[in-house]
Order: sequence, then structure tokens, then C-alpha cells
Amino acid sequence: MRLRVLLLLLLSVSQIIYSQTKVGGVVQDEYGEPIAFANVFFPNSSDGTITNDNGRFYLQSDGNYDEVQFSFVGYKTLTVPLQSRAVLDMDIVLQSDTEALNEVVVYSGKTSKKNNPALDILRKVWENRRKNGLSQFKQYQYEKYEKLEFDMNTIDSAMINSKLFDGMEFIFDYADTSAVTGKTYLPIFINESLSTVYGDNEMNKEKDVLKANKNSGFSNNQTIIAFVKDLYNDIDVYERHLKFFDKSFVSPIGKAGIDAYNYVLRDTALVDGVEAYNIVYYPRRKGELTFKGDFWVATESYAIKEINLQATKSANINWVKEIYIEQEYDVLNDSLFLITRDYFMSDFALNKKEESKGIYGKRTTLFDDYQFDIKKEEDFYRRRVNDYDPMIYDRDEAYWDENRLEKLNQDEKQIYTMLDTLKQNKKFKRLYNIGTVLASGYYEVDNFDIGPVFSVFGYNEIEKWRVRLGGRTYFTANDPWRLEGYMAYGFGDNQFKYGISGKYLLDKRSRLTLYAGNRRDIEQLAASLTNTNDVLGRSLASSALIASGNNDRLSSINLSTAGISFEPLYNWEIRLNGSYRTIKSANPTGFSLDYRVPGSDEIRGQVNQSMLTLSTTYTPGRKTSNYGVDRTIINDGDFPILYVNYSRGIEDLLGSDFNYDRAQFYYTHPFNIGGFGRLTARIEAGKTFGQVPLALLDVIPGNQTYFNISGAFNTMNFYEFVTDQYTTLHLSHNFNGRLFSRIPWLRDLNLRELVGLKAVYGTISDENIAINRSNLEYRAPTDIYWEYSAGIGNIFKILRLDVNFRGSYNYLPDARNIGVTGSFGFSF
Repeated sequence: MRLRVLLLLLLSVSQIIYSQTKVGGVVQDEYGEPIAFANVFFPNSSDGTITNDNGRFYLQSDGNYDEVQFSFVGYKTLTVPLQSRAVLDMDIVLQSDTEALNEVVVYSGKTSKKNNPALDILRKVWENRRKNGLSQFKQYQYEKYEKLEFDMNTIDSAMINSKLFDGMEFIFDYADTSAVTGKTYLPIFINESLSTVYGDNEMNKEKDVLKANKNSGFSNNQTIIAFVKDLYNDIDVYERHLKFFDKSFVSPIGKAGIDAYNYVLRDTALVDGVEAYNIVYYPRRKGELTFKGDFWVATESYAIKEINLQATKSANINWVKEIYIEQEYDVLNDSLFLITRDYFMSDFALNKKEESKGIYGKRTTLFDDYQFDIKKEEDFYRRRVNDYDPMIYDRDEAYWDENRLEKLNQDEKQIYTMLDTLKQNKKFKRLYNIGTVLASGYYEVDNFDIGPVFSVFGYNEIEKWRVRLGGRTYFTANDPWRLEGYMAYGFGDNQFKYGISGKYLLDKRSRLTLYAGNRRDIEQLAASLTNTNDVLGRSLASSALIASGNNDRLSSINLSTAGISFEPLYNWEIRLNGSYRTIKSANPTGFSLDYRVPGSDEIRGQVNQSMLTLSTTYTPGRKTSNYGVDRTIINDGDFPILYVNYSRGIEDLLGSDFNYDRAQFYYTHPFNIGGFGRLTARIEAGKTFGQVPLALLDVIPGNQTYFNISGAFNTMNFYEFVTDQYTTLHLSHNFNGRLFSRIPWLRDLNLRELVGLKAVYGTISDENIAINRSNLEYRAPTDIYWEYSAGIGNIFKILRLDVNFRGSYNYLPDARNIGVTGSFGFSF
């Protein structure tokens, strides 16, 4: 999804920035070897940078400077006069300084962990961490200004003459040549926001209250804004690991850094009037998620004064060629160091080749007006209202001029006007519509969306080829009501199917919502344990184009449902739902759901069931955008989920067949284990009280497709195990290439190691076995069924393959001892 957002940004071509002073080029020694980590700065200013692995640099400033200075340990400092305000092809040669080399110990390769003054200083930083920053106060609040910008880079004549830009060639009149490698770039998106941040260290709570937001061309699209912001999470360099782009990088300041980096004490100097040590760091090994750069540490308080971090090119991360971070801290009350500026730049590209085209993403965050020990009530932090306030996105320019913590330069201001012109271009409108379809899956027609386009075709054993066409009402992203529906036709059973649903948001604050729907379709009921009665949902197992073995155990269902939901607290939802459904086999000659009616000899093949369900879902840490009846999850898969469900089957209500009770719950949690990758754990349990037939029992979900299905067992067949009480455990760990990075011939492929373990224990009562008249023999995993897997991810950056091994019940006639599954996806 994030890459689709980047595609939208790419299509939203806008205007170029012209900075006041900008320089770029390469720094080398007398022998033509590039000098990495060399200092580049404008004299008598705080504007500076360091060279990358190849000695290349880029530096820009709103100030007017007549010279730029270059320095590095062991070389003579060089000051170069500037003949113009933009010099982007500088070829700098630094001369060795033998006198300086006699005075300074220069480290190369791996540095010692003993008798290293840099590590002694770093340990002092750890000891004094709690004496610096916001953690020493009970409460805090501050003003925050954030500016996000995206630029197309590596623009060349081939791109300019491409048919893609026919009719839009005028935009390249605003292009400029200025990037870390001297590339031509074209800004296409800018977003600004102002907010007040409140925090309470005693309650461990923080709240960010948005006051204003504006951007070039997407003023009302909170989803794009939220996705972009989520790419650049705030980071605390004191933490052991820094998380962004779904990865955990080892922090050079955190305690985990000592095993991941080499440290060199390079200098001691005054930085903004504060005496500070300068320490250079670089990775001990290739292929790990690490940085290179330097930082300044105040000599008295051992607080970080300045730091820059540049991700190494060997880091195992997709779609990102460069990452560069700068943070600056100022002294408050002579001793307290607080962050005042945070700059983050990344280069998104399909590969890491020097000539590859991509998109620069830049974030600048400024912090000001710190205040402390102003207490807020707990309810202030607990309740976060997802409500769209148009005023926040419609502040006038006078408001921004008064409240910005950093003024825009003239060229940044022009970005806001350029897109207005571009949006009138017919070619751009067509490209924008294509991007919208790829991102949302729907094709817009006035106030109605047709789709999802990715669900048009399907296949299964009963329907054979299947065609589906659906749509939804769509006026704005914040619609208070929505109607959705679809129709489908199976060419194997020659039957029409359909689904229709509607929902209405009664109250934005509590998210009080009414919903109802009806669906008649073919479904694989044995693909999930916790069904949600979603009338439009459909399991991948029901329409797999490629399946392992014969999958003809499908059911024909007619489901009607209505309910109410609300959120008493943010990310805590409660649902009360009533449903009526009929269930029968979709393949009577090959798959039976027959049962004996309790207390008689009558045999039936269809179940009619009325049910009331009370459920609750808690998703702490979930981020959403849009505030109508539908919301978009921004950080999908990055937060824990707790689900609890109680259902009551009611006999004779609308001709319902059975009285029973069912309780179920599951809990899933992703854990970032620092440099060792990411572990996802899921535990699920349930129990059915009462006598019920196969259609209402808990069938352990198998997987007979070649695709990974969440919550299913990949070497288990559909309906292989049937229970009325069960407990399952799923563990999946992604090492993110930590092991392969130590193997030279594998390192450059950026593959990622995956391991998994799944297990289930369950039983079934004699009374439920007694009424079974289907052609299936009930079998419960009383000896614990388990399987394990090993896989390789990031194949061609999009493919994951797993080999799954069955660990028990191997003696069964149809047992699949080994199964191969895969999945496609875009991830960093």
C-alpha cells in the first residue's frame, strides 16, 4: 500500500525548489580515492553535512554564502570560494596533513572495545540519559512544525521525452540539478502540519493535537497524508533500536550499538558555545540495519548536541537507496538538552544502482516552546476523537505565516500553485485515475466506485471459473453512510450469487454505527475459526486459482445479519450482532453436512440457525485515517489485536435448529526484537457448549492452496480435524537477513530468513459425534497437531516461499508431510 501511495505522489507532479546556496560534488584524496565521512559546511554557520561512502555530498541552505569548507582527520582543511549560488559539480581534493597525523590516532577497520576513549564517552551518555531530555519531567508539552516533501529524481532526457509526459512537458521547465549525486530532481508534493504535543511520564501517555495541515493538491485526502507521515516516525536516538520503514535499525547511541559499530573519538570543539566531543562511527559488519556518521557529545552533561546518521548501502532494506538523518539539540536552562530540529531524507528507488530513478522523501521537524509540569487529566489522553475538522485543512496563508516555525522559501511556496495548473491537464487526470485504481482497487464513476477490480475472476472446484462484479457508494472519504454490493456467476454450477450491505454512522465521537446485510454464495467454512459474519468477505481458500489436492468441500450459505457497534474508548470496539443463516453442502454428491436430529431418527442436510453475538476488539497502537463510517488502517500488521466473542444460538427463532453457546478469543502481537528481526505470535482458543452438527462445529482451518493464509495450517487438509473446543498457537519469525548477511555469496541478494511453528490441541464430545451423519469421520487433535516451516523472503523483493513440514499425524492416509506455500507483497 505504501508503494501505491508513492505512485500517487509520483503522478502528482509539481514545482521545483531553488535554494539560496547549494553545493554538491565529490571529495577525494591525492590518489583519487573517495573520502567518506568528510565534513562539508558553510563557515560561520550551523549548515553542514558529511560525504557518503563514495565521497559524494550535497548541501543546501537558505542563507547566502561565498565559500564552503571541507575537513577530515589527517587531511588539511580546504576552503573553496563559490563563484555562484549553485555549484553542483565540485571535484574536491584534500591533501594529507602529516603533522596532524602525528597528533591524532586514526582508526581503520574494527576498533577495539577496550581502552577506546570513544566508548568511555558513550557509556557516560548512557549513564546520563535520564538527566537529559523530557524524561526528567512529570509532564511536558511543546509546539511541533513538520514539513514533508517528495521529489522525482534522476530526471534525464529520456524521461522528459517519454510518452508518459506528452502534454505535460512544461513541468520540466522547473527542474533543477541538485541532489546528493548531482541528479536532476523535480518536487511533486509538499505537506505542512502544526500541532501541540502533550505528554505525561507518570502515566506514560502522549497526545499529538493537530492544529493545521496543508499540502499541494491533496487538502482533503487524510489517507495519503497519514501514510506519508507513518513512513517517518519520530525517533529517539537514545533507544537501542530506531524503527522506521517497518525495520529496526541499531542506534549508534543506544546500548546495542557497541556490538554493531566501530567508534572513533575524532575531535573536541565548541558547538554553538557548548564544548563537545566529536565521535565518528561506522558498522562492524555489512548487510545489517546500521548507519554511519558522527555525533557531538557535550563534555559536561554528556548529552547529544548534534548527530547525523546515514544508512549503509549494504543495509537489507527494499525500495530505499539512501537514508540520511540529522538531529540538533539546544541547551535550556544551562543544562537541559532538548531536540529542536530533526531532518530525515530518503531516496526511494527500485534498486540501489547509482543511475536508478526514484523519489526523494524529505521531512523537516522543528520543536519549540517547551513547557513542563502542567498536569492534564487522564481522560485527556485516553479519548482521541477521530473527527474530521475542515478548518484544520483550510487555514489561510496569514495563519501559516504567523505560526510556521520555519518560513518557506519562494520556490517551496510555488509548489502549492503548480499542481493547480497541472490538475487541469487531461493527461494528468488520466494518470491520476490509473493511480487511484491501483491504490484503492476501485474505479470511480461519479459518486459510485466499481470494484474491487482484483476480485473479478476466481476459481474453485464447484463453480469452476467465477466472475464477480461489485461496487459501493462513494461521495467523500468521510461519508457517514455507505452501501456496497456485488453479483457473481459460477460457470460450473451455473448459479448467480450476490451480497449487499449498508452501514450508517450515527455518532462520530462514540463511532456508533448501524449495519445490515445479506449474502448468498459459495464459501469455504473450514478456512477460519473466528468468523465475523461479514456479508461481503470471502476467504482466499474459496477461490484459489491453484490448489493442493481436490478442494470440493465447499458450502452454500444464505446469511442475513444486522447489528450495532461503538467505541467506548479509542481503538476499543464493541459489537452486538444478530444473524440468521442457512448452510448446506455446495457439492451434495461429494461432500455431506448431514446430521441426525437429536432425539429422533430424522436425517437433515441443511442447518437453519439464528444467533446473537457480542464481541469486542481491542487494537492498541492502531493508526487510522478518515473519519466517516469507513476508516483506513495506516499501520496494518504493526499493532496487537485482542478479540473476544460470545455467541448464543437460539432454537426455534425463525425456524432455527439448535440451542448452543460459543466462546472464542484470539490475541496476536508483533514483536520487534531489535537486530534479530520481527516475531509475530498468535494464540487462539474457543469452546462450543451444546450439541451441534458439523456445520456449526469448530473445524481447524487447513490450507490446500499454495498461498500463505493467516491462521491456517499449511500441511493440513480442509475438514481434517473437527473440534468443539480448541487452543492454537502460531509463531512466525523474520530474521530480516541477519543470518544471510554473514554469508558473502548470499549477502548481496538481500534475502531474509523466515521460520515458523504452528500447533493445535482440541477435543470433541461424544454427543456431537453421535449425531454426525456426514461422510466425514470426526477427528480431534488430542495428541497435538503441529507443523513447522522454514522460508526465504524478499526474493526479487516481492516473493516469499516457505517449505512447511508436518510434525505429527503423519500416519493418516491423506497426510501431506511437506507443503510449499508462497505469497507476494511489497515491504521495505
